[in-house]
Amino acid sequence: MPQTAATSANVSPSYAADHAALRLLNRVLTTYYQEGLNQAEVAEAFGLSTAKVNRLLKQAREQGMVEIRIRTPMQSLFDLEARLQSVCGVPEAVVVPQVSEDPQLMLDAVGRAAAQYLTQRLRDGDVMCVSGGKALSAVVRSVETSRKFDVQVVPATGGAQGRYQIDANYLAAELAQRLGGTAHELHAPVIVDTTEEREALMAIRQISSVLDMARRAQVAVLGIGSVAPGTSTYFELPSLREEDRRRLVEEYCGTGELLAQIVNSHGQPCAPAYNCRVVGIGLEDLRAIPLTIGVAATVTKVLPIISTLRGGYLKTLITDEATARGVLELWDREPCQPEHTAQVG
Repeated sequence: MPQTAATSANVSPSYAADHAALRLLNRVLTTYYQEGLNQAEVAEAFGLSTAKVNRLLKQAREQGMVEIRIRTPMQSLFDLEARLQSVCGVPEAVVVPQVSEDPQLMLDAVGRAAAQYLTQRLRDGDVMCVSGGKALSAVVRSVETSRKFDVQVVPATGGAQGRYQIDANYLAAELAQRLGGTAHELHAPVIVDTTEEREALMAIRQISSVLDMARRAQVAVLGIGSVAPGTSTYFELPSLREEDRRRLVEEYCGTGELLAQIVNSHGQPCAPAYNCRVVGIGLEDLRAIPLTIGVAATVTKVLPIISTLRGGYLKTLITDEATARGVLELWDREPCQPEHTAQVG
């Protein structure tokens, strides 16, 4: 445990008046921190009680006489996590080392980290809601557990027809099977053509009951989506036309997607004409869920992550090293000034 003991420049007035006490303190610090003796051994060497040694060590730390530096092999990742928490305000961050330049390999690595994080925190009796998407697919594929969890897994949104591997219903069922729990299905598309269609679907008891269960979840695991051609799963939904995609980027200044809700660079829902057609729980519902885990990989997710963190929707962010650095580098910049900030629940 590398340490730096006090020098005379750091001596407080109380110790300056007592040269003998200061000398004793310096010897105790040197013997404990630099020579590696434990407290009992230090006490025996100087004829002190173990309690007295403990008090001296505590007093030295409180008065700034000891500086502790921790340097583990993955310290740079832990430093990134701490910076994400302090700069971006997310309560917890998990950063995965950059093992490859291949986007799929990085997504798989982040998925494994998220799966491990999830199984370490899941408890019997929990209800968990999940989104769809490639990130969630990577998480589900990586779930391995030596015991069964008595949990219920529900989709947080409707499904993406024709794309079962990233469909919220499929992922909820697969995750429940891997955990040994029970899955529930939401028999509706993630986005419909009109607000009236959404309201009609949300009024159906079988749909509303599943969404009510999702709102009462103890854990939510969500993919963080981009709003860009070629990288956005949302843009691949069959209900969207090319004109819709253009409006989301150019008119509404969308920079991220969470639960199929488009948000701007401030983290505010910004595309009411589209968000109001989503069948699922709302962004504000996430705030009541004790543990909300956002999963995203590769630098294409830098702006979406910034958007969701500014909105305060996540309790935990799990991402890769390059993406984490990109988020921190761009945090104070505004990629787009939104024209529409109407809130959609």
